[in-house]
Amino acid sequence: MVEFKYDTQLLIEGTNLDEDEINDYIVENFKGDSLLAVGDEELIKIHYHTNEPWKVLEYCASLGEIFDIVIEDMDRQARGLQG
Repeated sequence: MVEFKYDTQLLIEGTNLDEDEINDYIVENFKGDSLLAVGDEELIKIHYHTNEPWKVLEYCASLGEIFDIVIEDMDRQARGLQG
């Protein structure tokens, strides 16, 4: 079993987005690993392994429009199941 079950990926579209601030907020407020928060002031790509993806989605939605949302269950994938 993996420690952080859900591979959470999405895009945030907004204005004055700051990838460093977003990165720091996620690390400080949501347990997980393998965080990537990359982009520019108008579009940020998030990739994060967590057990509570809904909290990450809620935070990101507060920053702008979220889309291309993918949440995959890595535990199921490790067992050879679709996830």
